[in-house]
Amino acid sequence: MDANHAAKRSPAAVLWAYRTGDAPSGHVSFQATPLQIADAIYFCTGYNDVIALDAETGREIWRRSLDVDLADVAGLTCRGVSYYRIPETSGVCAERIITATLDARLIALDRRTGELCMGFGHHGAVSLLEGMGPVTKGYYYVTSPPAIVRGRIVLGGWVTDGQYWGEPSGVIRAFDAVNGRLAWAFDVGQPDQTGLPAPGEHYTRATPNSWAPMSADEAMGMVYVPTGNATPDYFGGQRRPFDDAYSSSVVAIDVATGRPRWTFQTTHHDLWDYDVASQPTLVDLRVNGTVRRLLLQPTKRGELFVLDRVTGQPAFPIVEYPVPAHGYAPGERLAATQPFSPALPAFSGPELTEDSMWGLTPIDELWCRLRFREARYEGVFTPPGLTPYIQYPGYLGGFGWGSVSVDPARRIAVFNTSRMANHNQLLSRAEAESRGIRARRAGSTEFVGGAAAQEGTPFAADIRPFLSPLGVPCQAPPYSMLSAIDLSSGKLLWHQPLGTARDAGPWSLKLGLPLPMGSPSLGGATTTASGITFIAATQDRYLRAFDSRTGKQLWRSRLPAGGHAVPMTYLTPQTRRQVVIIAAGGSSLLKSKAGNHLLAYALPMDDPRTPADRPH
Repeated sequence: MDANHAAKRSPAAVLWAYRTGDAPSGHVSFQATPLQIADAIYFCTGYNDVIALDAETGREIWRRSLDVDLADVAGLTCRGVSYYRIPETSGVCAERIITATLDARLIALDRRTGELCMGFGHHGAVSLLEGMGPVTKGYYYVTSPPAIVRGRIVLGGWVTDGQYWGEPSGVIRAFDAVNGRLAWAFDVGQPDQTGLPAPGEHYTRATPNSWAPMSADEAMGMVYVPTGNATPDYFGGQRRPFDDAYSSSVVAIDVATGRPRWTFQTTHHDLWDYDVASQPTLVDLRVNGTVRRLLLQPTKRGELFVLDRVTGQPAFPIVEYPVPAHGYAPGERLAATQPFSPALPAFSGPELTEDSMWGLTPIDELWCRLRFREARYEGVFTPPGLTPYIQYPGYLGGFGWGSVSVDPARRIAVFNTSRMANHNQLLSRAEAESRGIRARRAGSTEFVGGAAAQEGTPFAADIRPFLSPLGVPCQAPPYSMLSAIDLSSGKLLWHQPLGTARDAGPWSLKLGLPLPMGSPSLGGATTTASGITFIAATQDRYLRAFDSRTGKQLWRSRLPAGGHAVPMTYLTPQTRRQVVIIAAGGSSLLKSKAGNHLLAYALPMDDPRTPADRPH
């Protein structure tokens, strides 16, 4: 079924809806993308309950509370669970759901019952703190589903960044999917030590971590690891050569040995929090009778790099261009060049100017212009310093963790990107102390964000979105774009604002204006073989369907809360109806309505518009 045919059929209707129930207090983010296995779907809540639902009806089959210690965890997020089937085995735990938790445990559950797999680790759980040395509560945990390849569970971890130099290690580890034993560890500071550290020792601290979802190639026995920055983000004068070698990169690791096959760095000596937040997207394309195994790596910078995933070599040219290399922070060093992908469109948005400053009133527009004029802005890679500076794209990107979806038959990649600037400034240690800026301690309930203490370095960092006094971005809209490129040529197919101002306004008020301004977005898209792309992600609480080839909106449905997850599609096992499923949990960062909803829409559609959206 192609998109044009689908556009003539009935609108998608909610097949079933499920609510996860009351959540603990705190910054809970329901961002899970469910898995379908046989007759059930599996997902996690932001506080690590694991739930199995009947894929046909949405009826709860089982729910497992993992008794997670949530004390001192700044943000409650779980983006999904993983699945493993032991070959040539049947019975209890032959099929298992693998999940990792906010109190740093790796857990295996029986797929059918949700009971712990007692032969995995210690009574079903493995501590991820073993070998890490001292870890303050809330400083190390896992938010993304582990990758499973050739019987090994591979994962990194979230590190609560920006607090002090010497935070927990970013070590990448693999565990046996049957018994939970450590198979290998990749510690960039001790690459030859692949097992547990000796008694009294620990994995190298303050190394680049990997918090975003990984990707795996089962046939090649490879796992592709997107890395973040070495802590802290905004001062790198104390980083070691191995930190600079692996920060803000994608690393291809041989799952049999734990050794890297190749590394591609998306930002050299990253001082802008340009973690590789997006899962690498793997796609096989036939070119002149030969299959090319490609890896698409989006970045917060708005650059999209396309690599041969066997060798790491560019599939589209990558060029090192000079960037500002003069320092504004004593003791800092700067990379003289950065990698760009000139054969592909850039999705960072046009460079900012004073004329591009914007406001809801002349007064706040003038305020934004004055703030822009007082700050340093030298385009992308404006160096941090002790005077205010503009960072664009800001820490939201560019591309976010929703990554890129691909229609391999049509050779189309579809994705959403953000356009939000930061107004930042480094602070001397004396200034930070006078403001009371310090690292999070155990017992703190403060959400991580804003001022970063960066203790153990000369500077703290005051990191803020560039907003007017009315709480709206200082730059002119759009703030989010939905785009598609042709993977054969690299050409832009279409490019348009995503979302409206319906649920946005000054001081977090909802103006209810359906202006197509491109609202801030977090989340990602899924693209089907029928030529349709589904995406929510926006502040204005809609799930939308687009023609993947043209970008034409085919349909939309109002969500009960912000849908900041990646949708998933599957066929119901009995009636063979195609379903699109989306978690609607809201976002405290985007101030979209919070919720605990999982909605399943039945396809296909006679008319892709809901009654509320049809012309009268």
